[in-house]
Amino acid sequence: MILKKTAIVALLALGTVTAVHARDDALMVPIEDAIQMGMADGKLDGSVKFYMSGANTPAVSAKLGEDISNKKTSGVGKDDPTACKWAALSALMAFQESAKQKGANAVIDLHSFYKRNAVKDPVNFECHAGNIMAGVALKGTYAKTK
Repeated sequence: MILKKTAIVALLALGTVTAVHARDDALMVPIEDAIQMGMADGKLDGSVKFYMSGANTPAVSAKLGEDISNKKTSGVGKDDPTACKWAALSALMAFQESAKQKGANAVIDLHSFYKRNAVKDPVNFECHAGNIMAGVALKGTYAKTK
């Protein structure tokens, strides 16, 4: 019985120590880096263009709804910016697929939406990197542009 209590106390203490050392670093990374990586890898085909909030956008002929893509990737063996670009690319791939299904050729007003906190930047997205994971949440509007 004493051994069982000791084991429980030890596990609780270990959990506390791990929580104290958990990392959640916020980074701002250029969206163009993730787009170029996706184009080079063939994961993005160029049929859907991405426009960050505040960036110059072509004339919009129709808005086809909003969406959120929340993606995470392993940070193991990657530096934080690289892991963040992979997570963002996953989100952009999801937007590209949905845009095609909706008949959209663009995602406009694209911005970070991590934990429902909107961060609008015309160039960068927000990424959160931890000890083993990196996460990106993006929100945007599907559109037909001219």
